[in-house]
Amino acid sequence: MPILPAILLFLHLLAAAFWVGGMAAMHFAVRPAAVATLEPPLRLPFMADTLSRFFVGVAIAIGVLLASGLWMVMLAGGFARVHWSVHAMLGVGLVMMALFLHVRFAPYLRLQRAVAAREWPVAAANLGTIRKLVALNLALGVAVFALAIVGRAF
Repeated sequence: MPILPAILLFLHLLAAAFWVGGMAAMHFAVRPAAVATLEPPLRLPFMADTLSRFFVGVAIAIGVLLASGLWMVMLAGGFARVHWSVHAMLGVGLVMMALFLHVRFAPYLRLQRAVAAREWPVAAANLGTIRKLVALNLALGVAVFALAIVGRAF
């Protein structure tokens, strides 16, 4: 494989692994540990700050995914020349990006406002919404990995 496609694929997979792996870590490790060890006045600001930091990385990962993915498609000769699984990965990826933007600019902003106002039930409700949407996005991310690896077999 020539160096440019190899570098693009590396960046693409690194960004996808960061995003999907980060969602898994937040969903299955960070949040449950915070619930088990911290009361709401400590847990909710902790989670809001943790999400803030994670969302910066996700925004960068999305930029890398779009740029590297579209560049690889261009190097392959355009969308008419790539496998159907690439189209499926792009479609699911765009849904994931839309879900991320919704989380980032709706329930997350409400979570931040509620934490600042010390309205713990409101903050907890918004964090619960985020948890559910992250679980959905995590499932979609796993589906994209499956498409990338198994999709080529069909």
